Amino acid sequence: MTAVLSCIGVVKAFGDNVVLRGIDLSVSEHEVVALIGGSGSGKSTLLRCASLLETVDDGQILLDEQDITDPRVNADEIRRRMGVVFQAYNLFPHLSVLDNITLAPRVVHGRDRADAIDQAHTLLKRIGLSDKAAEYPDRLSGGQQQRVAIVRALAVEPRVLLLDEVTSALDPELVGEVLGLVREVAAQGMTILMATHEMGFAKQVADRVAFLDAGSILEQGPPAQVLGDPVQDRTRQFLSRVIDAGRL
Repeated sequence: MTAVLSCIGVVKAFGDNVVLRGIDLSVSEHEVVALIGGSGSGKSTLLRCASLLETVDDGQILLDEQDITDPRVNADEIRRRMGVVFQAYNLFPHLSVLDNITLAPRVVHGRDRADAIDQAHTLLKRIGLSDKAAEYPDRLSGGQQQRVAIVRALAVEPRVLLLDEVTSALDPELVGEVLGLVREVAAQGMTILMATHEMGFAKQVADRVAFLDAGSILEQGPPAQVLGDPVQDRTRQFLSRVIDAGRL
């Protein structure tokens, strides 16, 4: 299958702290790849490098076979082809829900305002928030804000959706509504690379799971294999702690 996003020997360090140690990973068209691992394993840094929020120290990242780590590329143009959602919702507090969703399609992609508004209303209806279009973010629950953030990322029709622990800042009762939206987006064929601590969700939704430890991918494969019958001792140790925490 065609790789939409490829990481080839990606290395990233912050001073003497090497966070990524030669990461090789690809995400094919319509594939969902879940990154799992403990705090400090490199999941978020890998996503930040893929979205060009961090520069790599070695290796390459390709988007549709274009080397986006080449310093000559236009980073803004590359980001227009990605949807990114992080732990914090990062909605613009001074803009309504509708304006948050339509801003990038209109300003960055030059879409007609009426078309952008129509699309935003369609997306809001899809996630059950049609009545919140005129609200401001601080009037929404955390789960509602995160769903709007995901819809905002989808509004630019990205080639790949990058999700970094999108439920970690939510109260437990709000997690399900956000994961439900991600599940729906995945089922409709969106290419997704996501970091998650929700192992049960990764098992249900991901096509492939990659376990990161100390900046390296120690194991990757189908969820049933990596989560149910891992090869590496380190993977088994990590998953035993996850089971104790009730996340698998």
